Amino acid sequence: MFRVLHARLGLVFAVCVVTAVAVLPAASVRADHPAIALELVLDGFTKPVYVADAKDGSGRLFVVEKRGLIWIVREGKRVKEPFLDLRAVVRSDGNEQGLLSAAFHPDYPANGRLFVAYTDLNGDLVVARYSVSDEHPDLVSPASATILLTVAKSYDDHNGGQLVFGPDGYLYLGIGDGGAEAEPSGNAQNLESPLGKLMRIDVDRKEGDRSYAVPADNPFVLDTSAWPEIWAFGLRNPWRFSFDRATGDLYLADVGLWMAEEINVQAAGDGGGHNYGWNLMEGELCHRPGDDGVCATEGLTSPVYTYHHGAECAVIGGYVYRGAEIPSLDGWYLFGDLCSGRIKGLTRGSDGWAAVNMTKTPLAITSFGEDAEGELYVTDLDGGLYRVVERPAGVTGWRAS
Repeated sequence: MFRVLHARLGLVFAVCVVTAVAVLPAASVRADHPAIALELVLDGFTKPVYVADAKDGSGRLFVVEKRGLIWIVREGKRVKEPFLDLRAVVRSDGNEQGLLSAAFHPDYPANGRLFVAYTDLNGDLVVARYSVSDEHPDLVSPASATILLTVAKSYDDHNGGQLVFGPDGYLYLGIGDGGAEAEPSGNAQNLESPLGKLMRIDVDRKEGDRSYAVPADNPFVLDTSAWPEIWAFGLRNPWRFSFDRATGDLYLADVGLWMAEEINVQAAGDGGGHNYGWNLMEGELCHRPGDDGVCATEGLTSPVYTYHHGAECAVIGGYVYRGAEIPSLDGWYLFGDLCSGRIKGLTRGSDGWAAVNMTKTPLAITSFGEDAEGELYVTDLDGGLYRVVERPAGVTGWRAS
């Protein structure tokens, strides 16, 4: 993900000194907010980094561990055998390497297909398709693999690795800039490189020698020098992003360097092609000024919210809450920070975007997750899976029970 000196993590999160920055005003912070807490669902996982729902009516949650395992949680208990075991093909010894996420096909109940992103034994980023067993709905055979995409990398950090199916049915993939902290290769601004990008592919069709197709309305399909899969660029490490299930808007959190963390929002129906600025900008700060000391910002899409480092170090993108159990939380985008353990909420009012600190936890938050009903979950690097709940009366801390 991103490199920070934080001894308890075991995932290291990359940052580097930034010089010659021009500081602009930070986004506003609201004082009012819904009252939330976290309720422990299950602990004992080994470095969980993601939680997903197949949306197949089974009520199962799927917890992804960095080391290469996916576990099923059913009715608060972990199924004895792993749903998928990829330890033989996953490299997880590097701080930011491993099995990174999983996404279930929108028609999973009918076709049994799921997609995973991981770093392979060479350290390259891989997207692969697997199929659930016809005989056992709780098992996937590693032999069912089809490799869709392999992205070569020179460094072990900034892999991104989030997979999400959008409202359009296409698979979106976040890829980091390739690593080495300040990104000396300039990959994020180079459309001839897949690094530092958000990709969009059609996994229901094949095209040429690919095991997928490129949607005809991708923004760079007519640019013969660009990767046609690119949907957006100028990203450092888009570790987590999501779509608002009610509006279709895309919320993309991008991990910064030493100075700023950012959240970008793309409205539903937007044609893509946005340049989110890295490594010209870090959040709203100038990272690579010109000879005049100013960053050239023409053509860049600014984040809707940024925050600066201190006790915080790496944004963990979440979801817009659309569940039924916390009505006051409806429409709030929840996200967290790896180092501070703080969970914040972002909302848009008549005077623009504003954020609020919702709760402070002692967790090393690695990801959020969303179930079929729109309820939200949090994974903790130390092994816990938590559910976001309304804060019970009389509870003043972060934990509901």
